[in-house]
Amino acid sequence: MTTTAQAGAKAPAAGRRVTPTGRLILPADADRDVWLRARRAGLGSSDIAAVLGISRYGNALSVYHDKTGGLPLESDDSEPALWGRIDEEGIAREWARRNRSTVRRVGLVANIDRPWQMCTLDRRVLECPLADGREKCAVEIKCRDKMKAGQFRKGVADDVLVQTLWQADVCGFDHIHVAVRLGGNDYRQFVVRVADHAELIADLREAGARAWQQITDRRPPVLAHDADPDVLLDLYERLHPDRAGVVDITRDVDTQDAVADYLDAHADYAAAEKRKKAAKARILAGLGGAGAATVLDQLFVSLDETSREHCDVKRLAERWPEAYADCVEDRVSRRLNIPRTVREEHNV
Repeated sequence: MTTTAQAGAKAPAAGRRVTPTGRLILPADADRDVWLRARRAGLGSSDIAAVLGISRYGNALSVYHDKTGGLPLESDDSEPALWGRIDEEGIAREWARRNRSTVRRVGLVANIDRPWQMCTLDRRVLECPLADGREKCAVEIKCRDKMKAGQFRKGVADDVLVQTLWQADVCGFDHIHVAVRLGGNDYRQFVVRVADHAELIADLREAGARAWQQITDRRPPVLAHDADPDVLLDLYERLHPDRAGVVDITRDVDTQDAVADYLDAHADYAAAEKRKKAAKARILAGLGGAGAATVLDQLFVSLDETSREHCDVKRLAERWPEAYADCVEDRVSRRLNIPRTVREEHNV
């Protein structure tokens, strides 16, 4: 049974209806730069997960800046993303083989009634293994680290559930299949049915419409106070890769309060580090010359040796200057600096 479009099969033309409620914006073989630009005209399935704050790669603010052109037009070139794209075809073929089905790449699809609601289907299923193949559906393919296996114990992970329901709503499908490979050799498959999540789909559509209206009106969203700081730090680095000049924050009370919070956290961290070192010294005193200690014959604490590679760059430059020049590069980073006078005002 073939698992992809047959050789020589004519790809559907852009603008043509390719699902019950979706039309094709770009074919699957479109250049990646063209695809990245086209997806800015709407919200995709990964975007809605970010809007809801359950994405590993972004949040509502990063989606806003991406769609309004504030971020560089670039894709995820990380190792996990690279291998995920490479392995996608193999997982799709295996799903088709196990389910005696046929799948085909489609491309970027937009909902006919809500053109801002988009998705890029990993594969459209031409012969669904359910209901004698009469139902229309697709298969979403995921590669996840083995440490994420717990998220798929009772079903798909939350972000995958949101993405697949969004795809179903865009395309008018009754269900979406999910094929997941965990850690390289643990294959699992699921079915996400629209009928089981009617309220959630309504919430997704409402959240998406609200986010898209903010993008259209150029009104940046206000994030919750518990937004992932790592995502925000990455966002602001990408928004402002080249910083220069000075800004007056005399009337910006929020930023001034943030400086105070930073100083307080730094003081707490320094105090915690001091307590940690003092406690370690007491532990070592209790161990004496031993490498471990027990309580009621059970291991309570131990000193475990660890090692890591270290490069003496000074010696490398002296003995092998060509290798030094080829391998060593300066990487600029920014360190937050708060003048002593400000620190003294906060007793830090």
